[in-house]
Amino acid sequence: MEYGFTTAAYVVASVLFILSLGGLSGQESAKRAIWYGIVGMALAVLATLFGPGADNWLLSVIMIAIGGAVGWVVAKRVQMTEMPQLVAAMHSLVGLAAVFVGFNAEIELGRVLRAKAEGVVQEFHGFAAILAHKTPAEIAMLKIEVFLGIFIGAVTFTGSVVAFGKLSGRVDGKPKKLPGGHLLNAAALALSILLGILYCMGTGPAILWLILITLLAFFIGYHLIMGIGGADMPVVVSMLNSYSGWAAAMIGFTLSNDLLIVTGALVGSSGAILSYIMCKAMNRNFVSVILGGFGGEQGPAAEIEGEQIAIDAEGVAAALNDADSVVIVPGYGMAVAQAQGAVSELTRKLRAAGKEVRFAIHPVAGRLPGHMNVLLAEAKVPYDIVLEMDEINDDFPNTDVVIIIGSNDIVNPAAQDDPNSPIAGMPVLEVWKAKQVFVSKRGQGTGYSGIENPLFFKDNTRMFYGDAKDSINKLLPMID
Repeated sequence: MEYGFTTAAYVVASVLFILSLGGLSGQESAKRAIWYGIVGMALAVLATLFGPGADNWLLSVIMIAIGGAVGWVVAKRVQMTEMPQLVAAMHSLVGLAAVFVGFNAEIELGRVLRAKAEGVVQEFHGFAAILAHKTPAEIAMLKIEVFLGIFIGAVTFTGSVVAFGKLSGRVDGKPKKLPGGHLLNAAALALSILLGILYCMGTGPAILWLILITLLAFFIGYHLIMGIGGADMPVVVSMLNSYSGWAAAMIGFTLSNDLLIVTGALVGSSGAILSYIMCKAMNRNFVSVILGGFGGEQGPAAEIEGEQIAIDAEGVAAALNDADSVVIVPGYGMAVAQAQGAVSELTRKLRAAGKEVRFAIHPVAGRLPGHMNVLLAEAKVPYDIVLEMDEINDDFPNTDVVIIIGSNDIVNPAAQDDPNSPIAGMPVLEVWKAKQVFVSKRGQGTGYSGIENPLFFKDNTRMFYGDAKDSINKLLPMID
């Protein structure tokens, strides 16, 4: 009966997780999708706690309470601008959990095998009881699962920590590799596989092999992500999401937990698909991004002619009042300034004045896929005027005014004009084709990739300096 209840609960939870992933593909269904995921996870936890083989309920409840309290506090404190690094931090915890589960499985397996070898009659409980009934073939498969879980988890852990550092500005966003570059990664991978074979064959001290494998995987995760530049960080976050999913799936195999296998596979496959879609949107080769092949200087940058010309709020407002069509391009700067509310109000006033207002969203705007969509939805911007790059790029030549709010790399014409640019070949929003372009920026700094933007020096571009929220609020009383 217990097994039947647990299996049924796991099936329902799996369906809810699938519905949650499917719902996240659209802005209107995203809120409902989140609730599917919450209910599915709650059901999964309860089924696991009260299912067969469960033990140490009091300790489990205490750990869940502590983890839940920490998660609540962190989620309440984190701003939307910090969401990308929070996601990276969560990935690191999943990876570290996989490492701990792998070591625990080996310790428990060693205890069970020693008891059997010594002929000790012992009643095992929990996970040890599952191990005690495994055949030699199943134990061999378990060792492979432990090796893969620890290796993938360790790579995910250090890779996510480095990604967190780069996204939060604590680590330099420029790509850095140790002397030897990819050869070091290849050597570490080869040695990890060799040690994994020794571990799976039962040759030598198992714990020592796993410790060495963990250290090598830690290095691979660190060195891989350090070698990837800031321009490709959104892809990296998605890629690490995939890694964390596969690490969770390996934990599921190790613990013989079907739901964990299904959930990990869902996260792993969806993360891999999203990474591929983002690479395609950025004209990147997926394998090259993983190996740190992009994000750095490719050669001497093209010379930029002209100068940046500033404009005040009165000038921008006058252009908006005269315009018939307006396109707003939000970026990370809008998130930093928390300007989405002011942008929404500006949109309302412009539309009330009979002007066509639309938003142009680049696939990697911000530092996380869907970052801008979430902010705009939070500010009650109508979904139907928020368009993806492919839907609006052809309309810029017929657009009167483009307002860029905190975007840089995604509107950089160097991606098309300068083959030596780190973002060369990356599809961008062709805003410079509009009649007038206004760029809301704090100052004259470069974008996250660390390169200058020729757009700011073009004849039809004016720089609207200042905090994005304050700048937009100055425009509101002047829109008629």
